[in-house]
Amino acid sequence: MRIEILGSGAGGGFPQWNCACSNCTRFRRGALRGSARAQTQIAFSPDSEGKIWFLACASPDLRSQILAHSELMPRADAPAHSPIAGVFLPSADVDSVMGLLHLREFQPFFVFSTAGVQRILKKENKIFGVLDRADPPVRWQVLSPNGRLGCHLSESPGEAPAFVCVTMPLGGAYPDYVSEQLQRSMSTEEASIGFVFEQKGKSLFLAPALSGRNPEWTKPAASSDIVLIDGTFWSDDELVRTGRSKKTAREIGHLPLSGPDGILEQFPKSARGRKILVHINNTNPILDEDSTEHRAVLDAGFEIAYDGMEFEL
Repeated sequence: MRIEILGSGAGGGFPQWNCACSNCTRFRRGALRGSARAQTQIAFSPDSEGKIWFLACASPDLRSQILAHSELMPRADAPAHSPIAGVFLPSADVDSVMGLLHLREFQPFFVFSTAGVQRILKKENKIFGVLDRADPPVRWQVLSPNGRLGCHLSESPGEAPAFVCVTMPLGGAYPDYVSEQLQRSMSTEEASIGFVFEQKGKSLFLAPALSGRNPEWTKPAASSDIVLIDGTFWSDDELVRTGRSKKTAREIGHLPLSGPDGILEQFPKSARGRKILVHINNTNPILDEDSTEHRAVLDAGFEIAYDGMEFEL
């Protein structure tokens, strides 16, 4: 399985267009050693020839991310169709779903999500109906928050799945734009899920928004060959201190990296695979490659994702 990180930043990317925090200001002045980041977007190909790709998340930056990666563009032998076969949605957060609107150009593909996320997008937000214009229309596949799904690259009878998708609830909440009435009618387990993608005895664990409310995340984190995990905030009070919000990291559904019970402390010491931070907020000091926080993350054995990073599973 080939994996590419098309974007590694949190909502708004880095630098964020309307932010004058220390990171964004110094980056614009050329005084911060680091890299710009688009909003988090993962692509992977279970096909040995790289002719078929799947997306995990559908970021607001998806159109430009596709144009920056030739593997995701139409091929000469199929000029009217992208090699993108499906999209896995971890939640209904704007950062995870807005990119679907870039994929409305009359091409069928699969959208994999929980029933709750599907209801939000299909029933409560009519704008996503543009995906039904394809012939055949986009196909929505319901994922159980605690499930296992074999994924095929063709509809040939008896064909073994090309990879398996295992899901687990991460304990997150539905986004604020969903009415309280609707939220009360849906299962909280369906609000935010993590993915384990398995192929040929190896696995990738993806959890870009980790609330920490379900401690079961440590099991796939310990056993997976590659872990792409929430690196949004360094500290719990980061947004408060930078004047960006009155809420803490935990209050908006993200375990901070540092501090008591932070990700650096909770991450299983027995983990055997690569551990890579994604969804990094513009206020996070680890973006500054000369910072003590950046060094602390590396010393703890983590890698910091960057746009264009790729690897094989």
